[in-house]
Amino acid sequence: MQQVHGWDHGENEPGDRFGMTVEHLFAEVWSREGISNRDRRILLVGLLVGQGMDEDVGVQLDAALRTGDLTPDELREVVVFLTHYAGWPRGARLNGQVEELIARVMRS
Repeated sequence: MQQVHGWDHGENEPGDRFGMTVEHLFAEVWSREGISNRDRRILLVGLLVGQGMDEDVGVQLDAALRTGDLTPDELREVVVFLTHYAGWPRGARLNGQVEELIARVMRS
């Protein structure tokens, strides 16, 4: 999880469900060979945008930028591409998320 998101889950999360999910998803799914984490991230962003899961998109965009999976220019290209497949309303929301994230990173 640290490698994928740039942060680790807390030990005081309630119940076993979250810990089990984290263990399976990051120890087994994200660590498989075959495609890079960057490729996984791009696939996941596309899926989340297509489903209109804006909050989760924001988490992935932030992680993509912080981990170096995608540059600001690459994020902008993702916006252009997904706009044409996910639709203009979702593309406009994604563009706003990307530009806000880039501006925030540039200020810090």
